[in-house]
Amino acid sequence: MNRLVLGCGYLGSRVARSWLSDGDNVYAVTRCPDNARRMKQEGMIPVIADITEADSVKQLPHADTILFSVGMDRKKYDSVHSVYVDGLKNVLSGISMAPSQLIYISSTGVYGNFDGAWIDENSPTDPAREGGKACLAAEKLLQSSRFAAQSTILRFAGIYGPKRVPTKALIQSQQWKKISADGFLNLIHVDDGANIIQKLSDQGIVQETFNVSDGNPPKRKQYYQFVAEQLGLTEIPWKETKSANGNSRSGSNKRVSNKKLVRQLGDVFRYENFQSGLQQALASTE
Repeated sequence: MNRLVLGCGYLGSRVARSWLSDGDNVYAVTRCPDNARRMKQEGMIPVIADITEADSVKQLPHADTILFSVGMDRKKYDSVHSVYVDGLKNVLSGISMAPSQLIYISSTGVYGNFDGAWIDENSPTDPAREGGKACLAAEKLLQSSRFAAQSTILRFAGIYGPKRVPTKALIQSQQWKKISADGFLNLIHVDDGANIIQKLSDQGIVQETFNVSDGNPPKRKQYYQFVAEQLGLTEIPWKETKSANGNSRSGSNKRVSNKKLVRQLGDVFRYENFQSGLQQALASTE
């Protein structure tokens, strides 16, 4: 089976390696020749292209499954809309033959703030931040495109794992004023996220939207204190923290349900809560 990965980064690279281990042909799009050489050494078929340049993605290789998992490189791009929305538009124009499935990695940021209430895939979308607005616009673009019937939208919670522990640097440097104890954190371990993508692709599920979260959101205070303890620090002096800005990431207060995903796939979580996932992430040398 042929797979095409656009955005072979923290999440996409894990999915690509999983597909390689299954014996699939994996095409991986990258802007960087050095990354292309690394991908080739791993067994992938690199495609050097920039999704923000329409001519660059005019002739994408045919694939049974396409994964659009592009992140925002702020060192190169100023506008998240130009990457998430215009980039996707360029990619859709460059696909000559329809895949069986096109998986778009979106974000739970499309929902906005719900004052701590539980939400699901039917909850209203009202993003406050530019990233959430761009993801929602990209979702709508895909759902109105000629590939709507092949699309699967995955709204990811905050991805963490080895070498990516949210707010670790601030906690290590004890910059307490820059973190807030208010609200909930919705998280998904990167390995669980990659496993979920593979299982959904194996089942060929299309025309569906899923929240991808471990379903056990902690209070920010609980999460930050656990990280501090794992780093050998004492109790965080919360009286010094500032209230979260409603338009900031920490101001987007909600609890994301994963019940629809669990009904579809069953128990697919290796890390069902942040404690077990963080212990693995902080102990890993990957």
